[in-house]
Amino acid sequence: MLVNIKINGKQIQEDSSLTILQVAKKHGINIPTLCYMFHEESNLEHKPASCRVCIVEVKGKRNLLPACATQIYEGMEVETHNLRVLNARRTIVELLLSNHPNDCLYCAKSGKCTLQSLATELGIKRNRFGNTLSQKNETVKYNGILKNASKCVLCTRCVSVCKEVQSIGAISSTMRGFNTVISTPHKCVSCGQCIQVCPTGALLQADDTFEVERALMDPNKYVVMNTAPACRVALGDEFNMPAGTDVTGKMVASLKLMGFDKVFDTNFGADLTIMEEATEFLGRLKSKENLPLITSCCPGWVKFIEYNYPNLLNHLSSCDSPMEMMGSLIKTYFAEKNNIDPKNIVVVSLMPCLAKKREANRQELSHNGLQNIDYSLTVKEYAEMLKRHAIDFATLEDAQYDKLMGESTGAADIFANTGGVIEAVARTASKVLTGEVKDVNFTAVRGLSGIREANVQINDITIRLCIASGLSNARKILEMIKKGEANYDAIEIMACPGGCVNGGGQPIRLDMEQVDVIKARQKGIYEIDKHKSKRISCDNEEIKQLYKDYLGEPNSHKAHELLHTHYHDSSKEQ
Repeated sequence: MLVNIKINGKQIQEDSSLTILQVAKKHGINIPTLCYMFHEESNLEHKPASCRVCIVEVKGKRNLLPACATQIYEGMEVETHNLRVLNARRTIVELLLSNHPNDCLYCAKSGKCTLQSLATELGIKRNRFGNTLSQKNETVKYNGILKNASKCVLCTRCVSVCKEVQSIGAISSTMRGFNTVISTPHKCVSCGQCIQVCPTGALLQADDTFEVERALMDPNKYVVMNTAPACRVALGDEFNMPAGTDVTGKMVASLKLMGFDKVFDTNFGADLTIMEEATEFLGRLKSKENLPLITSCCPGWVKFIEYNYPNLLNHLSSCDSPMEMMGSLIKTYFAEKNNIDPKNIVVVSLMPCLAKKREANRQELSHNGLQNIDYSLTVKEYAEMLKRHAIDFATLEDAQYDKLMGESTGAADIFANTGGVIEAVARTASKVLTGEVKDVNFTAVRGLSGIREANVQINDITIRLCIASGLSNARKILEMIKKGEANYDAIEIMACPGGCVNGGGQPIRLDMEQVDVIKARQKGIYEIDKHKSKRISCDNEEIKQLYKDYLGEPNSHKAHELLHTHYHDSSKEQ
């Protein structure tokens, strides 16, 4: 039902089911928030109304009301920024600051902290209430995540995204009153989505940049970088470029300027993954064993199934992720080609993903006592590194990846998007089975909806596909498999909603809605793919040379030794 209201004297007609905040946003009226969150990718609206920062004055009401939780009604008159409202908001933020460390100068969230921005916006120059912390100002590290309870404002956005979007429930509110705290993570998969929604520095990613800098300064180390597909459309966000801008050339140039001895493209590893995974899939399709095959390149997803559905691990592809394939080959194939002792090689990866840090430490992802990957940096970390070294990223001239493992096809680029891995598999499987692919754009698997289904016809074979992004959607698919209701041949699962373009290590833009950022990055990736001269993984000449010189053929004994892995029943782990 449509009703007529006034906000700051402006006459507005809107549906009565909407809140004051929703109406204000729709009409370009800014009402500050702290605990409120609308997660459009999963249609989750988190509005506990606990912080009260969004309070407004409604004519005829004695108390100020939270805009996020107050529905509009006929004749409502709202004031969002009169003196009474501003004074109340200022007091609320001062009280929050009285229980918050005064260490903004060296907090990693400084400049991107919502609480800090609110204090600036409200003109808070001093705090009338002093400073007494209810929690100790200390940082605890857990699988790549840094938690400081003294900086938590108890907005519970992290709890909500973990439980509702990812269906994990690794954290919750514990204790009561002044002692309330967010719990220690339980069976956390390190997807990093909690960090992405935290408005303060209470949750941050671990920082490995100083270790990488030390390696770069060590004359005895040969430091090699490889960069993931999704990084090239996100790094520019940190340097005021439009969302989705392709900065591949500038990214490579910056890495060479930083001092990396070689800069390779993880896209090469993505093409290699497709060669191995498509071969594995066609073998399973022929034998009709362990179907549906489920992709394994997302470490957050792999940990999720290990924790929650260990009896379904036989469905996972045995392929390493592209990052791990790169690390393995850099310390074997590349090292042998260049007569370098692998013990002196330091492999660094630039990833959109926080869980890659945890993946790099998996014991089975090593050879001859050396981990495949030594350090995994997120896009946010690398951006901080660039700024620390005063590299003017936007003005850099484009550079090219180094040869041997620098060539890639468009099929590798689309790994960044939800649906991209399965589309890349379909392209190569189609060419292997038919000898040609008339249209490489398998658009039926594209999109942003959490679960998508598509059938791909190759000759007389119908391949039934499913794509899921976000772990709550993954859980739905796994429950179907358990019940024997999943009539699929192959399934792609990515932990983060929207895929790697929305990974837990990607930059957060404060000037756009996150769903629009995801769409812009997805579009950027498809544009890169569209303009590649080669768009099917099996057409990559460097991949062909690798098999000819070193691996033999896809799924060979040597390929299995270097490029495949196994999984663990982690159901009893914490």
